Amino acid sequence: MSASYHSASGPQYLLRGLSLIWQPELRLFVLIPLLINLLLFSGAFYVLFLQLGGVFAWLEGHTPDYLHWLGYLLWPLAVVSIVVVFSLLFTSVANLLAAPFNGLLAERVELKLTGTPPPDNGWVGLLKDTPRMLGREWRKMMYYLPRALGCLLLFLVPAVGQTLAPLVWFAFSAWMMAIQYCDYPFDNHKVDFTLMRRELAGKRRLSWGFGAGVALCSSLPFVNLLIMPVAVCGATALWVDHYPQLRTGPVSR
Repeated sequence: MSASYHSASGPQYLLRGLSLIWQPELRLFVLIPLLINLLLFSGAFYVLFLQLGGVFAWLEGHTPDYLHWLGYLLWPLAVVSIVVVFSLLFTSVANLLAAPFNGLLAERVELKLTGTPPPDNGWVGLLKDTPRMLGREWRKMMYYLPRALGCLLLFLVPAVGQTLAPLVWFAFSAWMMAIQYCDYPFDNHKVDFTLMRRELAGKRRLSWGFGAGVALCSSLPFVNLLIMPVAVCGATALWVDHYPQLRTGPVSR
């Protein structure tokens, strides 16, 4: 690996992922998770938009005529609120649905960067490993939920909670984004989930910096549609540069 990449910061790997998604040999594998994102977001947003129309029709029927002008003010506010809130929630569902394709994208990025494919690569390997990949996503979810609940409960603590909770939540979100996307190249080599977390914690500044960049982009409406393939490519580049000892062969689960 080059010294410049070895010394790269976490956010720089996100930028590197952005450059990788335009590579001709990766475009097909970028397009699949991107289409999943677009279809999921547009379909769910359309359903929510229809429901919103029903809510505003009901409100209009129960408000005096002189207050109907409020609808022109509330409509854009409601649409913006839905976009922002939904942008924060739909990424988890999209990651679950796109997990097998994200694993395949990570394989192709690793092949491009190293010239050596992971074990069980390709479409046949994808079909064989899909149940394991979905199980891995479930394991990540079970790791996430109790810790997220603890962070949210911190918001209920008077004074101190309101001060610390936003910082704790962002730090935890950054850590989870590092786990979410670095897991694809780790899992392609059958590296155990617990060992992966330990390895990422061993390079905490690098991992957190990468996850913080992903977390910030994931919170931005429409930008989060593209962040999935960018983060997968960036995380795979990080894996190739910093974990060569784990690429010598699959590690037993």
